Amino acid sequence: MVRCIDWQDGAVLLVDQTLLPGEERWLRVPDVDTLVDCIARLAVRGAPALGAAGALGVALAVAQAPDPASVAAAAERIRTARPTAVNLARGVDRALARLAEGPAAVLAEAQAVVAEEAASSKAIGQRGADLLGELCPPGPLRVLTHCNTGWLAAVEWGTALGVVATLQQRGRLGRVYADETRPLLQGSRLTAYELARLGADYRVVVDGAAPSLIARGLVDAVVVGADRVAANGDVANKVGTYPLALAGARAGVPFVVAAPESTVDVATPTGADIPIEERDPAEVAPSGIPAYNPAFDVTPYDLVTAIVTDRRTIRPTRPVAPLMPVTPVRPDRTDQERP
Repeated sequence: MVRCIDWQDGAVLLVDQTLLPGEERWLRVPDVDTLVDCIARLAVRGAPALGAAGALGVALAVAQAPDPASVAAAAERIRTARPTAVNLARGVDRALARLAEGPAAVLAEAQAVVAEEAASSKAIGQRGADLLGELCPPGPLRVLTHCNTGWLAAVEWGTALGVVATLQQRGRLGRVYADETRPLLQGSRLTAYELARLGADYRVVVDGAAPSLIARGLVDAVVVGADRVAANGDVANKVGTYPLALAGARAGVPFVVAAPESTVDVATPTGADIPIEERDPAEVAPSGIPAYNPAFDVTPYDLVTAIVTDRRTIRPTRPVAPLMPVTPVRPDRTDQERP
């Protein structure tokens, strides 16, 4: 599968998501200034893809000016371009940690981040599809999702949409309801574009209609991604996610979060500690009209049926920190639930 972001001939290559679905344009990003702009204007977005962008951005910085002070300044600009998705900072930190070993080591680490984010998507898809098979009734499943969580957001395959794609491969997918995702319409532009490529049966719905679809019994499961999972299991995702969790809890519909293990942030105790990005009011209101434009909301852990990562399935029935052990999970312990 083609990656939405990668390293090619000394530059970052990425698809400009702001032009989809009308135009598929690939951008060659040769410097940090251009990359920061791409991150800020959402030409590249989605937690896993941002992790890749953060790491590759440090490689760009080293190529531009290898002295430590210049690289550190550039790395900080990349890290703070979008504050909510923890993967961006983690990608930066991983590549930056190899700085003393030279440019080749930094690039190797950055490419490792890209490869790991790509590989995790397939595992998430398999694990998430298995879980829905357990939680939901037999037969084709009707899934509701929010924002965009496919290969455009996850380097390859996808997180929540990776689960959908796996269900499609298994012949278990009925219909997908894709929230339009205001104000920039990542659902109606990007998710619809990806679902059409999958050959899935789908319908775009306005954000305000989604909870009522759940209440009317038209949805078997809600599957969303995450930009950060706090240590207690609270989940930050695209604004508009929280109402879906409330509706799911009311209707008894599973609310499943699909995200790579790298999105679990043990350094953030609860959702209240997650910085919420506020974007330009002009995205939601005409010039001169005051507006509040948070890009994310936080869903409390007790509304989450399960968090599916590439390494485990977590059922956050009560707050216990940390979610992710300090030492790597052993291969014989791929599933970990809270007591």
